[in-house]
Amino acid sequence: MTLPLDRFAAVIGARNIMTGKDTAPWDQDIAGEFVGPPAAVLRPASTAEVSEILKIATETKTPITPVSGKTGFNGATYAPNGIKLSLDRMNRIRDLRPAARDIVAEAGVVLTKMHEAADEQALVFPLTFGARGSAMLGGVLSTNAGGSNVLRYGNTRDLCLGLEVVLADGRVLDLMSALHKDNTGYALKHLFIGAEGTLGVITAAVMKLAPRPRAYLTATVALRSLGDALDLLNRLQAESGGAVEAFEYMPREYIEGHLKLDPMARPPFPERYDVNVMIELGITSSLLAAQRPDGTRPADEMLETVLAAMHEEGALLDAVIATSEAQRREMWARRESAAAITYLRSNRLDNDIALPLDRIEDFFSAVRPRLAVVDPGIDELTVAHLGDGNLHYTLYPTSTDEALHDRLREIVEDVVAELGGSFSAEHGIGLYKLPTMRRRKPAEVLDAMRSVKHALDPLNLMNPGKLVPPANS
Repeated sequence: MTLPLDRFAAVIGARNIMTGKDTAPWDQDIAGEFVGPPAAVLRPASTAEVSEILKIATETKTPITPVSGKTGFNGATYAPNGIKLSLDRMNRIRDLRPAARDIVAEAGVVLTKMHEAADEQALVFPLTFGARGSAMLGGVLSTNAGGSNVLRYGNTRDLCLGLEVVLADGRVLDLMSALHKDNTGYALKHLFIGAEGTLGVITAAVMKLAPRPRAYLTATVALRSLGDALDLLNRLQAESGGAVEAFEYMPREYIEGHLKLDPMARPPFPERYDVNVMIELGITSSLLAAQRPDGTRPADEMLETVLAAMHEEGALLDAVIATSEAQRREMWARRESAAAITYLRSNRLDNDIALPLDRIEDFFSAVRPRLAVVDPGIDELTVAHLGDGNLHYTLYPTSTDEALHDRLREIVEDVVAELGGSFSAEHGIGLYKLPTMRRRKPAEVLDAMRSVKHALDPLNLMNPGKLVPPANS
């Protein structure tokens, strides 16, 4: 197929089309599972340029794969010998309205830039995770990303008020409403959030901001069981008025992995425990955050009282409360090392699953013996956004045999389905989870998805082959 690069160059300039060795930064995503250089990378600087590119693509029947910060895990931007559309030059914050608590940003804005802009106004853009320094707004919208603060603020979908989207034929949908209520027909923006670029190209969005907490309370605790951890979460939510922002589970094997990754790191406790949880509360109430003459705060007392009560009951085994920003950052560094810890070992099977909060212990009780029957020497690593039920459950099989891997995946899928969970929580589908979509999504649901895809992209040019398995597969 002859690519219309000359026509694209007439729109964005030849210097903004990467070919050959210049495509190297776009050859793979962060996981490195799907590697392949594209034939070209187009780098438009405006919505109008994106529109013209897609008009040419439709006319010439040229598939287009949108790409943002390349921080995905499932091959959603894999396009060997194809054309990638990078949004990295569309990196302006168009507006920030402190009184309305919203921000208007283009798809190529890196999350850290949004965090910094909000901070200057004593606000926060609450979406955050380890790759925030390179992840871009368009990518997190296209995967409906989660992160550590979903417990309090919701995932990307919950933070989005409006979208600007270019359809496959180049038409621009202006859905940039900043309204919190707009009951005027189909909520079209939700079709594109989480669609992984298969329906159109997100070029800008209106996102919610929130008040910056007056104080953060951060602690790492060891508990008797996951059931006790859920009890602690519920107590803290009740006592703080829902101020818990992060509630992150790191079992014994995760702590051991972190110590292996960073020989300078310290274990959270002198003794090793099976259930370790990092907690962070963001206190916005001036009454709870006010510092007394002796340096104490009501919020500190609240946290200490809840922890002390659970310790007396035997549910809490140990606790360390951060008393400085350095201690807080040390706790966050441990949690945000998850990807590096996971990649210390090869031949892994990644599972990004969601479960009802009260069924997480049941998941481990059910899945481990079933996995051991199929692969007696299998190992695992878990880290979890425990407050919203999202487990990153990585398996390390004893063999590279793909048939074994597929059987192990099905076992995890079976248990997740039995417990009313989801096989994809925040990392999306891409290519990696297409077989699972085929196995687990009801036929009528997949048919409905295909109908939406065909209506908005009848030529199947937008990121083809991702997210929804074809009908004849």
